[in-house]
Amino acid sequence: MSALRPESRARARAVQILYSWELAGGLPVREVALRVARVLGPDPAIEDRAAALAEAVVAELPELDRHVAEAAEHWRLERMAAVDRNILRLGIHELLRGEVPPKVAIDEAVHLAHSFGGSKAPAFINGVLDRVAHALGRL
Repeated sequence: MSALRPESRARARAVQILYSWELAGGLPVREVALRVARVLGPDPAIEDRAAALAEAVVAELPELDRHVAEAAEHWRLERMAAVDRNILRLGIHELLRGEVPPKVAIDEAVHLAHSFGGSKAPAFINGVLDRVAHALGRL
């Protein structure tokens, strides 16, 4: 992943932190981020950005999950793969913040799904985020 831009690497690390946070039962995000860095190796260029992204997602969890639930027809959050759920949360967070163009937020999430999800994850992530972006008036 080192060939990726720092922003993309930070998103990937944020998904890893969120996944680990969820599995760890809600430890403080910064603590989980330190544990992930110990396992995967430190990456000073992205660690603060990744932890900040993960913290922002956790802080907005009820709103993000509401958007996921509304857009993911016939899928309950608890039935989704944890990695897909967290990629969606991060993608919706970026759609809501509006700091990157919507297509970039969606493309980055789809790339994460290719890297971390199952074979059907990219299409699923793309479809849900497209629905959310349209519902928000961003596309």
